[in-house]
Amino acid sequence: MAVKARATGFANPGAFGIRNKMTLKSALQDVKETTLTAVCGLLGKLAYLASLRRRHGRYQHWGMEIVHGSESAERALRTAHTEVLSGVLRTPLASLTQDLQDSSQASGTAPQAFVEEMRGNFEDLLPDGRQNSPAPSHLSSVLLALSSLERNRGRATRSTS
Repeated sequence: MAVKARATGFANPGAFGIRNKMTLKSALQDVKETTLTAVCGLLGKLAYLASLRRRHGRYQHWGMEIVHGSESAERALRTAHTEVLSGVLRTPLASLTQDLQDSSQASGTAPQAFVEEMRGNFEDLLPDGRQNSPAPSHLSSVLLALSSLERNRGRATRSTS
């Protein structure tokens, strides 16, 4: 025990109240496991990540930059944005219709207004590098379909059978 005390300089580090049990996460893990878990729905996550983009195309998230540095935060947010966009594009329209309800309700916005706001900020919904791929037309079609479905929801009549 005496040898260990000399090597560290402290016989009992716990005596000083040092009990940091913080686990270190990568910036991407932090975005996925902390930041995005607080956002409801795939569409909500996509809208949130788009809102972090600034005019110059870079992402700005103060907390992530403080903890992980601006370059790591930027990389993680771009990667997460690409993954969430891919998730939206792979999700069946019926599931996205429910996701729109959940995402808009969590944001305190009507579903029609939520999807129209997404359509209005379309360029921000696409991570850099995805503008010249099939993703923009696919996403545009998905948002148009969701908008049409939501707009016509009130006009739908129930079957009397």
